[in-house]
Amino acid sequence: MNKPEISEFGSVDPAPASNQKSVKILNSILIDENAKMFERMRAVFALRNDGSEESVIALSNGFESKSALLKHEIAYVMGQMQNQAAIPYLISRLEDENENVMVRHEAAEAIGAIGDINCRVILEKFLDHPLPEISESCEVALDLLSHYNS
Repeated sequence: MNKPEISEFGSVDPAPASNQKSVKILNSILIDENAKMFERMRAVFALRNDGSEESVIALSNGFESKSALLKHEIAYVMGQMQNQAAIPYLISRLEDENENVMVRHEAAEAIGAIGDINCRVILEKFLDHPLPEISESCEVALDLLSHYNS
């Protein structure tokens, strides 16, 4: 029986990374609201594996999607990438009170995973948020920042 591969990030992803290497083409797949979710997810993981600032920008374009699932996964992989270029996009998702709570939760945790101590202030801002998914995620992210920077 074939099993899903473990990525270089130590995770079993919900879809294998696309074999496509062009960030421009991967971006077009990602933002295509008519494309199958499986193909869009494959683009997400290929962009994560690319790891460049250009791929972070392409991933951020996916935050315009109607799919909370896709946006949650984008935030998650941005945390895995640990690329500082993702921070402004993640902060934007965290701060957006109209964004799905699970996207906001994952954005907070991704900010913590990137490990930039300068993000402490934004995470502290949401420690008392009325939604526990957000406040608790910011608490975890802050603890992660403390752990990385101690």
